[in-house]
Amino acid sequence: MSEHQHGNTEPSPSGGCEAWNASWRSRFWGELASDEHPVWDLIIIGGGITGAGIMREAVRMGLKVLLVEQRDFSWGTSSRSSKLVHGGLRYLKEGHIMLTRDAIHERQRLLKESQTLVQPLKFLISNYKGQKPGKWTFRAGLTLYDLLAAKMDHEVFDAETFKMMVPHLDPEGLQGGLRYDDAQTDDSRLVLRLVFESMALGGSALNYVRAEKPFFEDDRVAGVVLHDLIHGGSARLRARVVVNATGAWADHLRRTEEKRLRPLRGSHLVFPAWRLPAPQAMTILHPRDRRPVFLLPWEGASVLGTTDVDHRQDLDEEASVTADEVDYLMEVVQARFPRLNLTVDDVIASWSGVRPVISHGAKDPSKESRDHAIWDENGLLTITGGKLTTFRKMAFDLLQKAKKYLGDDVHIDKHPPVFRQDEPDWKALPPLEAPIRNRLLGRYGLAAGALIRCAGPDELRTIPGTETLWVELRWTARSEQVAHLDDLLLRRTRIGLLLAEGGRDILPRIREIVQIELDWDDARWEKEEAAYLEIWRRHYSLPPEMIERAASDEATEPEDREATPPVVPHE
Repeated sequence: MSEHQHGNTEPSPSGGCEAWNASWRSRFWGELASDEHPVWDLIIIGGGITGAGIMREAVRMGLKVLLVEQRDFSWGTSSRSSKLVHGGLRYLKEGHIMLTRDAIHERQRLLKESQTLVQPLKFLISNYKGQKPGKWTFRAGLTLYDLLAAKMDHEVFDAETFKMMVPHLDPEGLQGGLRYDDAQTDDSRLVLRLVFESMALGGSALNYVRAEKPFFEDDRVAGVVLHDLIHGGSARLRARVVVNATGAWADHLRRTEEKRLRPLRGSHLVFPAWRLPAPQAMTILHPRDRRPVFLLPWEGASVLGTTDVDHRQDLDEEASVTADEVDYLMEVVQARFPRLNLTVDDVIASWSGVRPVISHGAKDPSKESRDHAIWDENGLLTITGGKLTTFRKMAFDLLQKAKKYLGDDVHIDKHPPVFRQDEPDWKALPPLEAPIRNRLLGRYGLAAGALIRCAGPDELRTIPGTETLWVELRWTARSEQVAHLDDLLLRRTRIGLLLAEGGRDILPRIREIVQIELDWDDARWEKEEAAYLEIWRRHYSLPPEMIERAASDEATEPEDREATPPVVPHE
């Protein structure tokens, strides 16, 4: 192992180290480009949940680690998941008991050790007359699910009680339902906390850096050539191990031409909570194919998803929901909540992610296993597949494979908490309500203290329509390697997923913050704003043909929908 590390090994009391901004980035890239002799223990290519998890554990082991990402951290699948940290009840049906067991174990650890970044989420399943699978099948599955979690938590309700819990659910044929426990997170903030906490403890990470295929010497991996996509320039770095953690892109960096991955797209629709109330999460069986579809409360909105279809588009282009997927998701919500009269006009945003599923030749995409795999090509270790929930287990499996290249003195310790457990000195900070304080702690860890201290007037208030504080925009722009406006509004915060038109109405106030923190002049802001709104229109809205169709329908048909918000029941 090397003693030379590029991050700070002694974080400041604020949890910050220094601001990881454009000035820091320029200095650090200069060091990389001129550093000819030192060898990295690990260079990780890919800044999603898999790469971030490996970085976190490798830094904990004292290794010299560099992570690079060709777009932004969590740009790909890791910011476009269903936001669930779960065992995967449906995997039991496919016989993947070990995968479910591992995921439940990791879910329980994250609930305990994430400082509220991962939170409990109760799920409901309705039971209708003639439904397949029926009540007893679900009860058997939930009993096994509970046994794997070492606690019996699921509940059974009769029809009248279930109607009160979900008053807008179609009552015809309803015979009752069940409730079980899982968990939820902000997937992008999960990745970012892993990355920035690792940097505070000595690791190094850069976004917007593209890696070429690794180079080999004497048939063993020797390093990789990197290209700075922001300012230009290249750096040839040496490494004992190169990790390919690029998810759906993994086949492109391997030495072999063999294609092992089957990219599958999962898409989601976002609704205002008042139009589609979701006081608790629901698993709904689609009337067309009996696939489970989730209705989830998230960040003050309601999320419906996901689809599971082959993704045949260019992986370098952001994934987008298709008209067929929108119709599929609208079909299930209209069938189960007919009285709400929901239409595509109610959708405020969408997102689509591409899962890196290892192909086993299943005809039905949903039948493909979500297990992960690791391939070793003489020190080029490729890891792909898996689930958001099991990132920590994937990291340990990868590092175990890497040990033969790193030396016998490398020790893997699976016992320390996933995240640091220390907190800011709350008494020295402006007072905040406990839920807001806990939310900041989960998302930013020890750096929450520095975040609160940098707040301007009224910036400790929430942005209307979200649970995000204005100061989060200031802090993340200042300190979290924000290079473009979409980094800030789609991943550092999730404003672009929660507000109509990606938050267009509040861009003038965001501009005041961003131009100061990122030192953008008017021309740069206008360029970034136009680019962001185009990204949102193409990839986070509805397909253009559906928007045109909805506009045409609105012009020719009278409005027939609830004029007032429905009553949202208490749990």
